[in-house]
Amino acid sequence: MAARVVPLRRWVRLSLAASVPLGLAFLVLGALGLTPPVAAALAWAGLSLLAAIVTGLVLADVGALARHVEASTGSEAGAEREPVPAGLVTRDLAASVERLTRLGAEGRAQLAAERAELERALDALPEPLLLLDSDRRIVRANRAATSFLEGEVIGRDIAASLRNPQLLEAVEQTLEGAGGRDVEFTLPAPVERTFAARVEPLPEPREGGAAALLALVDFTAVRRTDQMRADFVANASHEIRTPLATLMGFIETLQGSARDDATARERFLAIMDQHGKRMARLVDDLLSLSRIEMNEHTPPTDAVPLPSLLANVRNTLAWRAEERGVTVAIAADDGLPAVIGDGDELTQVFLNLVDNAIKYGEAEGTVSVTASWAADAQAAGWLAGRDGAVSVSIRDQGAGIPREHLPRLTERFYRVDKARSRELGGTGLGLAIVKHIVNRHRGALTIDSAPGEGSTFTVHLQPVETAEGAVPAEAAQPAGETSPGRVEDAPPAAVTKP
Repeated sequence: MAARVVPLRRWVRLSLAASVPLGLAFLVLGALGLTPPVAAALAWAGLSLLAAIVTGLVLADVGALARHVEASTGSEAGAEREPVPAGLVTRDLAASVERLTRLGAEGRAQLAAERAELERALDALPEPLLLLDSDRRIVRANRAATSFLEGEVIGRDIAASLRNPQLLEAVEQTLEGAGGRDVEFTLPAPVERTFAARVEPLPEPREGGAAALLALVDFTAVRRTDQMRADFVANASHEIRTPLATLMGFIETLQGSARDDATARERFLAIMDQHGKRMARLVDDLLSLSRIEMNEHTPPTDAVPLPSLLANVRNTLAWRAEERGVTVAIAADDGLPAVIGDGDELTQVFLNLVDNAIKYGEAEGTVSVTASWAADAQAAGWLAGRDGAVSVSIRDQGAGIPREHLPRLTERFYRVDKARSRELGGTGLGLAIVKHIVNRHRGALTIDSAPGEGSTFTVHLQPVETAEGAVPAEAAQPAGETSPGRVEDAPPAAVTKP
């Protein structure tokens, strides 16, 4: 039980306040002769002593009760607390205080539980949600917003995270009292994404000074679905028209004048088979490109070791390399970190690039595949300025590409030599697929080529960080330098064409 300490000054003041009226009353009685002076003085002294005792008891009980209430402030429901001091004077009041204290603690616990549930619900939302103060600073962000904006955003001005004039204007208008605003905007980097945003003012400033709510809904997949349908119809109708017309012409010929010509029939069927397979490849590539574009705004998270992946790519294309007498040589730095990515999609990237190098490179030549650590990440785009990247270069010994064609190589159906591309079975979509996969991996693709000097396609990818947040030291060396431990893989043994 709490110690009952009576403040001396307060006790003296209250005792005097209680005894003075009594003294005046007895003084009047003595002056009027109604009470002997000695008896009046003794009665006054006795009553003053009694008043002092009662005052001390009341002060002690009330003081102990006050200290208990103060100590109980902020305690959780169910927590062990000191019992309420129940004095002679404050017994009933102590019971009431005990009930109020218990109800207050239970109420605070309930509010804390509801707040925690609300926090979990906000973090579970798949779309970004931000609370802004009157100065546009972020005071709260759910898990989706933190992931989307990449890093610690609390205290940051919204303009530093979402640099879009329409969105910032809507935020400013809402904070100035213009009411809620809806706006649709596009962020161009690292890949283009479309959002619908709702800025809603809060009735009054909340914890942390929150004055407005900003909710974002990602419409990228919806927009890309619509675009995918339009592109598929346009591209398929354009590219399939020629082989389809050829097939129809040969079928008509075989049904007519060449019906009984066995030699012509065999020749026409071979050409028809070639065009049919080309249309099948074209449809497959269009569907693959559409799937990749649908997921381009969602980066992968797996760790992919490149040396084994590149070895599988070489083995898969060994039959094609053997047909042209091409040697595929792979060189990888020792200690090369894994990269953040999707193994199947990265396999598709390097299959396309190595296959192009074999097809368009010099016959009986060499295709060099080099995986190394680039400390300065000499890459354009999203990786520029980063601490480093894992770079994979595919170099051929072909005729090279004029520089004026380089900026357009990753466009759909763009071909430097259309006749040769179609002759070799190309669909014109391989490099477009590579570009979109690299974009999804938040990497960069660089192309270096000149007539007569061959071509080099380099893919720059993000490394997986170690527990200390850095790339292993043995891997951190500038691109182009050969580590002592680099091993040149021998060409694979002959593989039968599937």
